[in-house]
Amino acid sequence: MPVDEPVIVAQGLTKRFGKLVAVDHLDLSVRRAEVYGFLGPNGSGKSTTIRMLCGLLDPTSGDIEVLGHKLPQEAETVKRSIGYMTQKFSLYEDLSVTENLEFLAAVHGLSGAKARQRLDEMYQRYHLGDLRKQLAGTMSGGQKQRLALAGAVLHEPELLLLDEPTSAVDPQSRRDFWDALFDLAEAGTTLLVSTHYMDEAERCHRLAILDRGRLVANGSPQELMANLPGSTLRVDCAAPRGVQQALTGEAHVLGVAQIGSSLRVLTDRRDDSGDWLRERVRAIDANAHIEHVASNLEDVFVAATRKPTQAAENAA
Repeated sequence: MPVDEPVIVAQGLTKRFGKLVAVDHLDLSVRRAEVYGFLGPNGSGKSTTIRMLCGLLDPTSGDIEVLGHKLPQEAETVKRSIGYMTQKFSLYEDLSVTENLEFLAAVHGLSGAKARQRLDEMYQRYHLGDLRKQLAGTMSGGQKQRLALAGAVLHEPELLLLDEPTSAVDPQSRRDFWDALFDLAEAGTTLLVSTHYMDEAERCHRLAILDRGRLVANGSPQELMANLPGSTLRVDCAAPRGVQQALTGEAHVLGVAQIGSSLRVLTDRRDDSGDWLRERVRAIDANAHIEHVASNLEDVFVAATRKPTQAAENAA
């Protein structure tokens, strides 16, 4: 397919399980060789969407095209050109590293010299050479993650779908894993990665934020932060817990989080002076200091996924 054509296109993608709407009229476009992120709380529809995009789950309605093929009609064709990795690391724990990779090579139709070449590449690229005979079930979380990634890209897929692949590993393993993902993107692989870590979401070229099955924000992390419909302020005060309790539920306050001895306050007022907040806070702590600070992706996430108040729901 041409380089400038999107690798994934979904329009009106919907999945219902009985009365539950897991994915609700989702529109999506993913470009070739980009790292596209899915960010959302548990139950937001990330995993369900990924399973539909790789042909494992049929949509209730909507259109999907992956690598130029329509799903679910051409699912078997698409499956040969994609890799899929989940947070549970689909490994055979009673098989060794080599046995796991040899089995996956056979599944993907690799044999002889080609299979040996790819296995040697995986051993080297993902630092598995010294672990060839080790049973997968005895490996650390980071080692299992490297083996799972090697298995997912063994057949050189054009598209790699990863469903919260770093949820069970330590911070250093997460950083190493993301370096490996960018190596793949640099080589031309398209990646769609779901995560609930803000620092990982910030690494993506573009990002979709899902909430209750709906797309609530979409763009590069920089665009999303620049277009945040509100302001972020830091409050330094002697009694942050008391101030936080007083501000929670206050009109125009979308979220309050304690960061060390300070409070980070997200409001729905964009580029205002903050005088209204100063007045409210100083009624509790006369010596409190308040200043505007740069917004981050967590602020975007809170604003995009904020649950409506009961009054707003009743008015809708």
